[in-house]
Amino acid sequence: MNERTLRALEFNEILIRLKEYAISDKTKKQINIDMFQTLEADVKKTLSEVDDALTMLRYRPVEMSGIQDITSYVKRAKIGSVLSVNELIAIKQMLNRKDMLIGVFNEFYDKEIELETLSHYERALPSERSLYNKIVETVDETGVLDHASSTLLSIRKKISREESGIRTRLNDIMRKHSKKLSDSLVTMRNNRYVLPVKADSQSEVKGIIHDVSTSGLTVYIEPMAIVEISNRIQHLREDEKNEVNKILAELTGLVAENEYDLLQIDEVLHILDLVFAKAKYGMSYKGTIPAIGTDESIHLVNAFHPLIDIEQVVKNDILVDRDTTGIIITGPNTGGKTVTIKTIGLSVIMAQCGIPIPALDGSRLRLFESIYADIGDEQSIEQSLSTFSSHLTNIADILNRVDEKSLVILDELGAGTDPEEGAALAISILEYLLDRDVTVIATTHYPELKSFSYGRTNTINASMEFDVGTLSPTYRLLMGIPGKSNAFEISEKLGLDKNVIERARALSGRDNYEINEMIGALERHTTHARDNELETKRLLKNAESLKQELEGYKNKFEREKQSMIEAAEEKANEIIKKSERKAQDIIDDLELMKTLGADSIEQHKLIEAKKSLSDSYYHKAIKKDVKNEVEEKLEVGDEVDVLTYGQKGVVIDIEGDDISVQMGIIKMKVKKDELKKRKQEKKKAPAVKRVSRMNVSNTLDLRGERYEDAMIKLDRYLDQVVLSNLSEVEIIHGKGTGALQKGVQQHLKQHSKVATFRGGLPSEGGFGVTIVTMK
Repeated sequence: MNERTLRALEFNEILIRLKEYAISDKTKKQINIDMFQTLEADVKKTLSEVDDALTMLRYRPVEMSGIQDITSYVKRAKIGSVLSVNELIAIKQMLNRKDMLIGVFNEFYDKEIELETLSHYERALPSERSLYNKIVETVDETGVLDHASSTLLSIRKKISREESGIRTRLNDIMRKHSKKLSDSLVTMRNNRYVLPVKADSQSEVKGIIHDVSTSGLTVYIEPMAIVEISNRIQHLREDEKNEVNKILAELTGLVAENEYDLLQIDEVLHILDLVFAKAKYGMSYKGTIPAIGTDESIHLVNAFHPLIDIEQVVKNDILVDRDTTGIIITGPNTGGKTVTIKTIGLSVIMAQCGIPIPALDGSRLRLFESIYADIGDEQSIEQSLSTFSSHLTNIADILNRVDEKSLVILDELGAGTDPEEGAALAISILEYLLDRDVTVIATTHYPELKSFSYGRTNTINASMEFDVGTLSPTYRLLMGIPGKSNAFEISEKLGLDKNVIERARALSGRDNYEINEMIGALERHTTHARDNELETKRLLKNAESLKQELEGYKNKFEREKQSMIEAAEEKANEIIKKSERKAQDIIDDLELMKTLGADSIEQHKLIEAKKSLSDSYYHKAIKKDVKNEVEEKLEVGDEVDVLTYGQKGVVIDIEGDDISVQMGIIKMKVKKDELKKRKQEKKKAPAVKRVSRMNVSNTLDLRGERYEDAMIKLDRYLDQVVLSNLSEVEIIHGKGTGALQKGVQQHLKQHSKVATFRGGLPSEGGFGVTIVTMK
């Protein structure tokens, strides 16, 4: 794509505005026409990344500050150079931004919000924090910290003590020689403490002269009383410098050791900086991500020029089907034709650069390998070319370059010369391009081109609407309708004599008059249909909004209703449970009393009371479908559950379906289907229960599990592993969004019996597997 096309379509201004949203200078340098992609897979991937970023930004801000180019620092560290404090802080800021972005992505994983493409970059970021922690512990914006080493701390304490001694000595000297000083402030010269002594009193203050003022009236003297202390401080400063260099060298060594990770972080963060810059810029004009492909139609929904104020710009629907390669827009000047074709051209370039387009959701664009434009006054004074010659020179160059994968945008084709010859030339150029399946969007005010598209199946007319009532353009695009001249209507509005107008109409020809009348009627019908469509869309939108509101109320009502039912059931169940427990306690007491000799206790009444309570208990498990169970033969002496009473008993007599059962001290007769035979329990000697190693697999598969269920299974599994003395196990969590993998590894970090864990090797399943070594 040549510079003239970029300038003609104003894409350079788009790039300037996009750069304002990038953080790093390195990213800003990458914002140029080299972002333009022509392979369908590449374009779709880039647009998908920006779409993910838009999704994230709609939920929460994503801060990218701190991103800067650290590649030169890392490479210098690798060859043995010692990095400065500021360079180490730059690396720290990048590591900090990396950790914060990982945290942001994890928030979206926890919410199960799918990030189809961007999650790939987050997974490429190393999670190791040891280098970041070491830098934080060692340096800050003021320099190397005191506690970076015990040696440095000791040296600085000594310097502090010596400087305190100097200040004490200097204060004494200043009090003694106050009248001989030109100022009461201690200053520094050549890293030595000096006093400003009046030149005529310098002989009275013994010391070393380090400097003289410009006027010569002040001499800066280091008193002899502090020379020895200053010398000691100088030696300590040298020791401090050496220790600082040693500490910085050690930190630089750590940077060199982490070269691969740091360069990976730099690359990923700069990619994300560019992606989020595009998304944030797109949000500034409410841009969207279009569908795009080589065989797509062009369908821009409510498209507008992105450099015009969004509150004032007129938005247009532009629809060109797959089989159409030519759009001829006719109509008067200053009607919005140029803005419209620029909007189409910019939308295509922006989409193929991965920038949201200025249109609504549902827009589609055709993919092009090259774009050419000839727009505006490109007259070359230097080459002494006229406007017509300049345009024709550019068009000639375009014709030599285009193919069926090109988009050509031509503004006022054939203008600047004799109208008849200009129209003929315009038709010839269009035929040349369209016969070669080049996609062409052209504007013209020549009436001869109105009929051009009617004879071609791959070409469509369009025009810009003009309001005769207000004598002003509406800037609305009318697809399928050629532009009409409004000269007679405008003349009549402006008060021109009617006889003159009628004579002009007669001179223009009856056919031309009828064509204009038909075009006018078609425009009116189209405008009316568009207004009806807008009103229908408005009503549908209101209806949909009302439907969603009603559904919201309905769902809220259902939730509250269910919540109230559950609360009431829970409260009722608790009351009944308490009553059952109380009744059981009474029965137990009565049985004890009977054993001790109590007579004539009507216990069956208490059991009936308990049964009544049980029948009220809201629980589906009480009423069992006994018919579905395997029918077992009952014999005298069998232990059974009496389902209707919730009691255990023993069969003492059988008469058909009537069974007599002994329940404690009570005999009762019940139906056979009210009983369930109890399984006979074999008594075993007490033994310590152990988990057999043979029964515990060395692999746990969590794929397909919900996050919470997976964590519960993992915890239980690790307990079994510990009891079975397994030394190494394999957790399969799959790749997916990475949320389950992070959850598993976080759980393993906190488990006291886990020694180490690592990601699986390619032969073991790669990132979808974590290998755990137990203590």
